[in-house]
Amino acid sequence: MSSRIEKKSILMRNSSSNENLFPVITGVSYFLAHLPSMIRYGSKPYRELKHEPSLLLPIINHLRNFDQAVAYPPNQVFIGNLDPDELWNYPSPWYKNPVPNASRWGEFGEVMPEDEFYGVLKICDQFGLIMLEQGFLEEIASKLQHHPLFHAEDIQKLGKGVHKEIIERKLDEKDILPLYFEGKRLVGCMMRPQGEGAEEDDNLVPNIMIENLSARASGVMALRHLISKTRAAKEIDYLIGYGEEAIGDRYNRGGGNLAKAIGELCGCMRATGSDVKAFCCSPVHSLMMAASLVASKVFKNVVIVAGGSFAKLGMKFQGHLRQDMPILEDILAGIAIWVAQDDRKSPVIRLDSIGKQEISSGSAQQAILEKLVVEPLDRLGLKLTQIDKYATEMHNPELTEPQGSGNVPRTNYRTIGSFAVFRNEIQKDELDQFVRIHGMPGFSPTQGHIASAVPYLGHAIKNIKTGKLHNTMLLAKGSLFLGRLTQLSDGISLLLEKNKGDNQ
Repeated sequence: MSSRIEKKSILMRNSSSNENLFPVITGVSYFLAHLPSMIRYGSKPYRELKHEPSLLLPIINHLRNFDQAVAYPPNQVFIGNLDPDELWNYPSPWYKNPVPNASRWGEFGEVMPEDEFYGVLKICDQFGLIMLEQGFLEEIASKLQHHPLFHAEDIQKLGKGVHKEIIERKLDEKDILPLYFEGKRLVGCMMRPQGEGAEEDDNLVPNIMIENLSARASGVMALRHLISKTRAAKEIDYLIGYGEEAIGDRYNRGGGNLAKAIGELCGCMRATGSDVKAFCCSPVHSLMMAASLVASKVFKNVVIVAGGSFAKLGMKFQGHLRQDMPILEDILAGIAIWVAQDDRKSPVIRLDSIGKQEISSGSAQQAILEKLVVEPLDRLGLKLTQIDKYATEMHNPELTEPQGSGNVPRTNYRTIGSFAVFRNEIQKDELDQFVRIHGMPGFSPTQGHIASAVPYLGHAIKNIKTGKLHNTMLLAKGSLFLGRLTQLSDGISLLLEKNKGDNQ
């Protein structure tokens, strides 16, 4: 009898020990594609150009070149060459103060020029929907051959291209989208799929197909960067796509599984996957789900990944034109994050710290942040001032303010700080100091799910590992009214903290 009791006691101790092992984030990658010539096909510019074609010339005259995009300080922060806090003292406007000797390559990823991205689109195009001019394609192939993330099979997928005259004749046909480089140079076209009724499907028009392919291509690049920096693709068990695009046809408008489409071109042959849809909140929802799958030992390695939102290119171009500044929404982004079992060194995801905006919570900003910040910290017995950094909606204010959308990160940080004032954790005159210490300037492209908290993850992991930070709270907020089904808002948060190693 005593031996049975002793054995049971050992099992209980082991079980208790395992329950304290939180999942960790072992790698994060970021990808930016500079797509100035595609601004005209973003949802807002495309609609406005239909009514006022004369807008095209001002748009073209306000495009940045690749070197300007690379040297733009927020882009250097995004790929890991600058810390977000460095933007506090960086001279503004940032677009007039480029980073000296800036590199397209960063600790977390890269900025890719438009011509190379056309090549990635072609590699992702398994149905022959993109036609590119022969000479242009040869230039792309020559460049991608020297890119560390491409191999011979990729170059073969580029094909040979066609003569420019063929592309020009194609433009006379129905449902053809011309493709340009450097603003005006015609280099190809995008066609609609054919057969099985596809030519009558409004969900498969060229404008939507270029959006879908761009989401896949930018996601592929983010995931390839992650795999190159983290572990082998074959170790990934499950992929979660958290992009906003409703991939599908007329019968399955949001059928999706962009996750598997991305994984297919990254060597993830042992993985399965699915997509999570939650507007701007989807990255943090996906992180929570990935961490839960790992913690429950359903899978050992789960990667969440998303490409950029093509529809949001040039979304606030009118404000930029009014200010006679470059159209800064010329970037398509991609992010990939690897969640794994505890390795005793990588930052842990505290699944006991999840904050959620419930259906009954309402949509007032203070009520949302009380659910996402105050309540989960109260459960852990932590003050608001004990969180080193809050990562919220990291929209770059230089993109949003000219169109009257304000400085979104600063507003969120001041609201969080006001709770600290109310709880007597800081004095009212310390609010600005709270924002500067516990917040950061926005630096992300304004692409909904891309900007939502996770752009800071790479910096958070780096700073937590080096001891600069102990923890970071990621919080995402989103509006659900966009589908015209409900007036509800959404929100979710989680805490990332230093791994205690063998002492955990």
